[in-house]
Amino acid sequence: MKHLPQWKALAAHQQSMRPVHMRDLFAADADRAGRFSLDAGPLHIDFSKHRITNDTLALLLQLARARDVEGWRTRMLAGEAINQSENRAVQHMALRGSGAPAARAEAEAVLKRMRALSTAIRQGGHRGASGKRITDMVHIGIGGSDLGPRLALDALTVPVAPGAERTSPRVHFAANADPHDLDHALRQCDPASTLVIIVSKTFGTAETMLNAGIARDWLAAHHGTDLRLHLAAVTNNTAAANAFGIAPEQVLSVPDWAGGRYSLWSAVGLSIMLGLGDTAFDQLLGGAAEIDAHFIDAPLERNAPVLLALLSVWYINFWGAQTHAVLPYAKRLDLLPDYLQQLEMESNGKRIDREGRAIDYATAPVLFGGVGTNSQHSFHQLLHQGAHLVPCDFVLIHPEDNDRSRLLAVNALAQTAALMHGDVTDADATPGNQPSTTIVLPQLSPRTLGALLALYEHKVFVEGVIWNINSFDQPGVELGKRIATGLLPALSGSAAPPGTDASTRALIARLTRPYAPKQ
Repeated sequence: MKHLPQWKALAAHQQSMRPVHMRDLFAADADRAGRFSLDAGPLHIDFSKHRITNDTLALLLQLARARDVEGWRTRMLAGEAINQSENRAVQHMALRGSGAPAARAEAEAVLKRMRALSTAIRQGGHRGASGKRITDMVHIGIGGSDLGPRLALDALTVPVAPGAERTSPRVHFAANADPHDLDHALRQCDPASTLVIIVSKTFGTAETMLNAGIARDWLAAHHGTDLRLHLAAVTNNTAAANAFGIAPEQVLSVPDWAGGRYSLWSAVGLSIMLGLGDTAFDQLLGGAAEIDAHFIDAPLERNAPVLLALLSVWYINFWGAQTHAVLPYAKRLDLLPDYLQQLEMESNGKRIDREGRAIDYATAPVLFGGVGTNSQHSFHQLLHQGAHLVPCDFVLIHPEDNDRSRLLAVNALAQTAALMHGDVTDADATPGNQPSTTIVLPQLSPRTLGALLALYEHKVFVEGVIWNINSFDQPGVELGKRIATGLLPALSGSAAPPGTDASTRALIARLTRPYAPKQ
């Protein structure tokens, strides 16, 4: 990669930009904010507070074209197997109406089944074995089978007014193997009125299947062996789901071409549909589809996901930034940094390229974040005065007509301004020149959340193309799973597998001894 003339040109340009302060860029250009901002679907994106000029963007766009971003986008849309290591197409956009016709037809068929099941449950046609209406749903999954639906419901669920009748079941999530996670969810439910949905593409994920078995036993203690009205699955391993005791009509498929962290738009999002309703789910898909259309049609120069990806490459590869902060100024988006951690770091945390060769440049940053204004009283100190370069994304909602909402918005604006300006009276301590992007949502709704998540999906894809890595596999995750499977018998008294290191053996010995608290 570093041999490319476009890469070398950017490295030379970065040297010329080192002494430049953003304060001076704004002072010299009255229209800077207008030129370095754009609208994509319902989102407004201001990227003017970055260490960039017109020349910077021109050079970054030359790199994007040299890496054939447009060609990879076309191949993804056409359904080619761009996930080369797993020989799979990448067609999550088909779940929102774009892509190969066969994939779109498959997505629509599953969506029709989702609607039927959701309508039956929400309207009371599907009831429990004792005739009780389904009032609670427990969603059991992990990673991409958990984070997306959890974020969407956390962000979009509106509390039911006291005394009002619920039309949607309460949705509870259990992901962790820690017993407290599932136990906490089940304690809030009545087995007579609970539906458990097991979400796993393979129907073999260790944590998910452990929790699934415990939940099945919990249901069986009340209902006996006939659990067909209380168990459902989202998987592409129908045979395993049926063997687990789930009736075929209660199993929804996940396309092989929709990776886990890109699957909330699929049947994995059944809990979203149950919790929010069909219309809200359609609006979520529609918001994402608006960004899909923008990503497909907009020229690279005004293409929001492309520009955000190029800014990421600019800081990671030419300024040495190792982290990236996501700062939503909306309590209901508290889980957004968690969701994006998986999307970004599981997708692009790679050190080999598509051909399996070791790479000599950085890829995904360490992504972290927190909800504003809480984060201002935590790690923002480092952002303002630390020695690290930390590009930031501020996500804020257009304020409502009240003082609390305006105070929240102005805090976000003040942070972006302070990071850029610094303190000219104490420039050594607070120099400013810290880059940030501001993403404004007109309101927090299914449409705008769908658009926001799709924006980041496409950004991650473009980054992967530029870095020549496969953003759609996760071999490092699979390695840890294989080792855990091998070690599990050792915690029950068997010998550790051959080749287990001395540290792990010592820890196994400690963990298998009876616990004796000190007196």
